[in-house]
Amino acid sequence: MISHGKRNVLGVLVDAVDYEAAAEQVVAAGRQHRPFALTALAVHGVMTGVLDREHNARLNSFDLVTPDGQPVRWALNLLHGVGLTDRVYGPTLTLRVLARFAEEGLPVYLYGSTDDTLSRLIPALERMFPALKIAGVESSKFRSVRPGEDAEIANRIRASGARLVLVGLGCPRQEIFTHAMRPLLDMPMMAVGAAFDYHAGLLRKPPPWMQRAGLEWLWRLGLEPKRLWHRYIVLNPAYLTRLTAQKTKIWKATPPPPATERPATFAV
Repeated sequence: MISHGKRNVLGVLVDAVDYEAAAEQVVAAGRQHRPFALTALAVHGVMTGVLDREHNARLNSFDLVTPDGQPVRWALNLLHGVGLTDRVYGPTLTLRVLARFAEEGLPVYLYGSTDDTLSRLIPALERMFPALKIAGVESSKFRSVRPGEDAEIANRIRASGARLVLVGLGCPRQEIFTHAMRPLLDMPMMAVGAAFDYHAGLLRKPPPWMQRAGLEWLWRLGLEPKRLWHRYIVLNPAYLTRLTAQKTKIWKATPPPPATERPATFAV
């Protein structure tokens, strides 16, 4: 189990952890009825913080930020010598956490995505984990929260008996939602990105060699070029440029203090 704490990657605090340590922290928070916020960041997720200091502060308030992409893992090793041999990929971490929650009989709540995706995801998860208890399911409203609605959502989740919330709203909406809702819930929340679509069978995974080589971005760009071209063609070179500047100490990449205030509005 590897857990070396938070390290500065372009001003975003990313945890040098492995799957085992990350899953254990989530399960422990679920057992203890304790608020806990987790996200898994690839290059795009890190760059959302680099380009928006307010969002950077939100990310730095998360209890756990895992290196979802190989380039983020490489950055941790290059900048801080932590010796990570694998990334902590959101969809894979999701399955490891769900296996533990099923084993311990701790119910989970699914929040986000569409009704169609959720209708495919639930039976897929039940096939993988027959003992899994799904306490509740709620699709995204695809709009901003209304006054008092955040408390209503929190009440529904708590009333369900869930001990974990998986949030699939897409980056950065899911991180903002998780940050905003964390003070209202006594359980861990995981912003899991494309995990809903992958495990529902709506997104094809790249071959293992592409994942190991850090080329998942190229695979996804080929699948969704119109939607993702800016994310990868523009942000990937910007990431490498900033990483070089941080490594050579041309740029200090000073992390902002963790955000303590909830956002005035956010997507639900």
